[in-house]
Amino acid sequence: MTSFTIGRRALLGTAGLGIIAAPAIISGRAEAQETKNLAINRVIPPDIHKFKLGGFQVLVVKDGARPSGNPGETFGTNQPADAVGKLLTDNFLPATEFVNSFSPTLIDTGSDVILFDTGLGKAGRAQGTGRLIEGLAAAGYMPEDITAVVITHMHGDHIGGIMEDGKPAFPKARYFAGEAEYNFWTDAARAGTPAEGNQKGVLASVKPNAEKTTFLKEGGSVVSGITAMLAPGHTPGHMVFNIESQGKRLILTADAANHYILSLQRPEWEVRFDMDKAQAAATRKKLFDMIATDKVAFLGYHMPFPAVGYAEKQQTGYRFVPKSYQFDL
Repeated sequence: MTSFTIGRRALLGTAGLGIIAAPAIISGRAEAQETKNLAINRVIPPDIHKFKLGGFQVLVVKDGARPSGNPGETFGTNQPADAVGKLLTDNFLPATEFVNSFSPTLIDTGSDVILFDTGLGKAGRAQGTGRLIEGLAAAGYMPEDITAVVITHMHGDHIGGIMEDGKPAFPKARYFAGEAEYNFWTDAARAGTPAEGNQKGVLASVKPNAEKTTFLKEGGSVVSGITAMLAPGHTPGHMVFNIESQGKRLILTADAANHYILSLQRPEWEVRFDMDKAQAAATRKKLFDMIATDKVAFLGYHMPFPAVGYAEKQQTGYRFVPKSYQFDL
């Protein structure tokens, strides 16, 4: 294991369907979910994708997707707008819009059922996101089945689903989070700063579970085969995770890169939501140099669903190569 530290409708799944007064077309254990935790009232379950990683089963859930205009206001904020637009059109994407999707991931080790990040939760459902619990149910997992919840960092689209109606959404889970990340967001010094809004979400969703939380540093272990690596910049304590089983390896890169073209082909370009932009760029380069050199797969929270692929080193950055049948053999 390599240590890493540095100091419209079809496109968006069912997001366009809104709330439809009809039962979900799911069966078995998933039906019980409707009366226990969440009213599942969409006709089509969210996209899910399963694959094997050695002895682990991996499930990626599409919590939803959100279209936005003006990509240059989010990516390449230190670049001319026409440079951002040209890179997009050179890669067969529109210059004036982009889509951001959200991909929480479950890893079933056989003895633990571990959820990485929790999506946008109830607050996102009016906009067609917050569909994690539905996706888990479609794959046969109830909230009570989750034994551990791992938070890569504490932005709202990663912690929004920790609580459901004021109670833990995953009632039997223990929690894992970065120590530096937690300390930053719970520090009273955030009050009255631009970070205050996000801090309120952390205090409401993360802090109530602090007594059940293991706070991780570099190299900390979640379970055997799952190791934390500090990768700051996007947030002060942002973490990625090295997953290994039976000689197979996957890196969960969370928000180290948030767009498969704009963040990977130009890793030095600044991103609006990176709190320390220079550090985030350095993290991207070091992390994806490792991924490209080791030819290891990665799963990025905002990559195109199912969010898994490889990074091929190029002169100016990295080319994203989506996975195909590698994990099926």
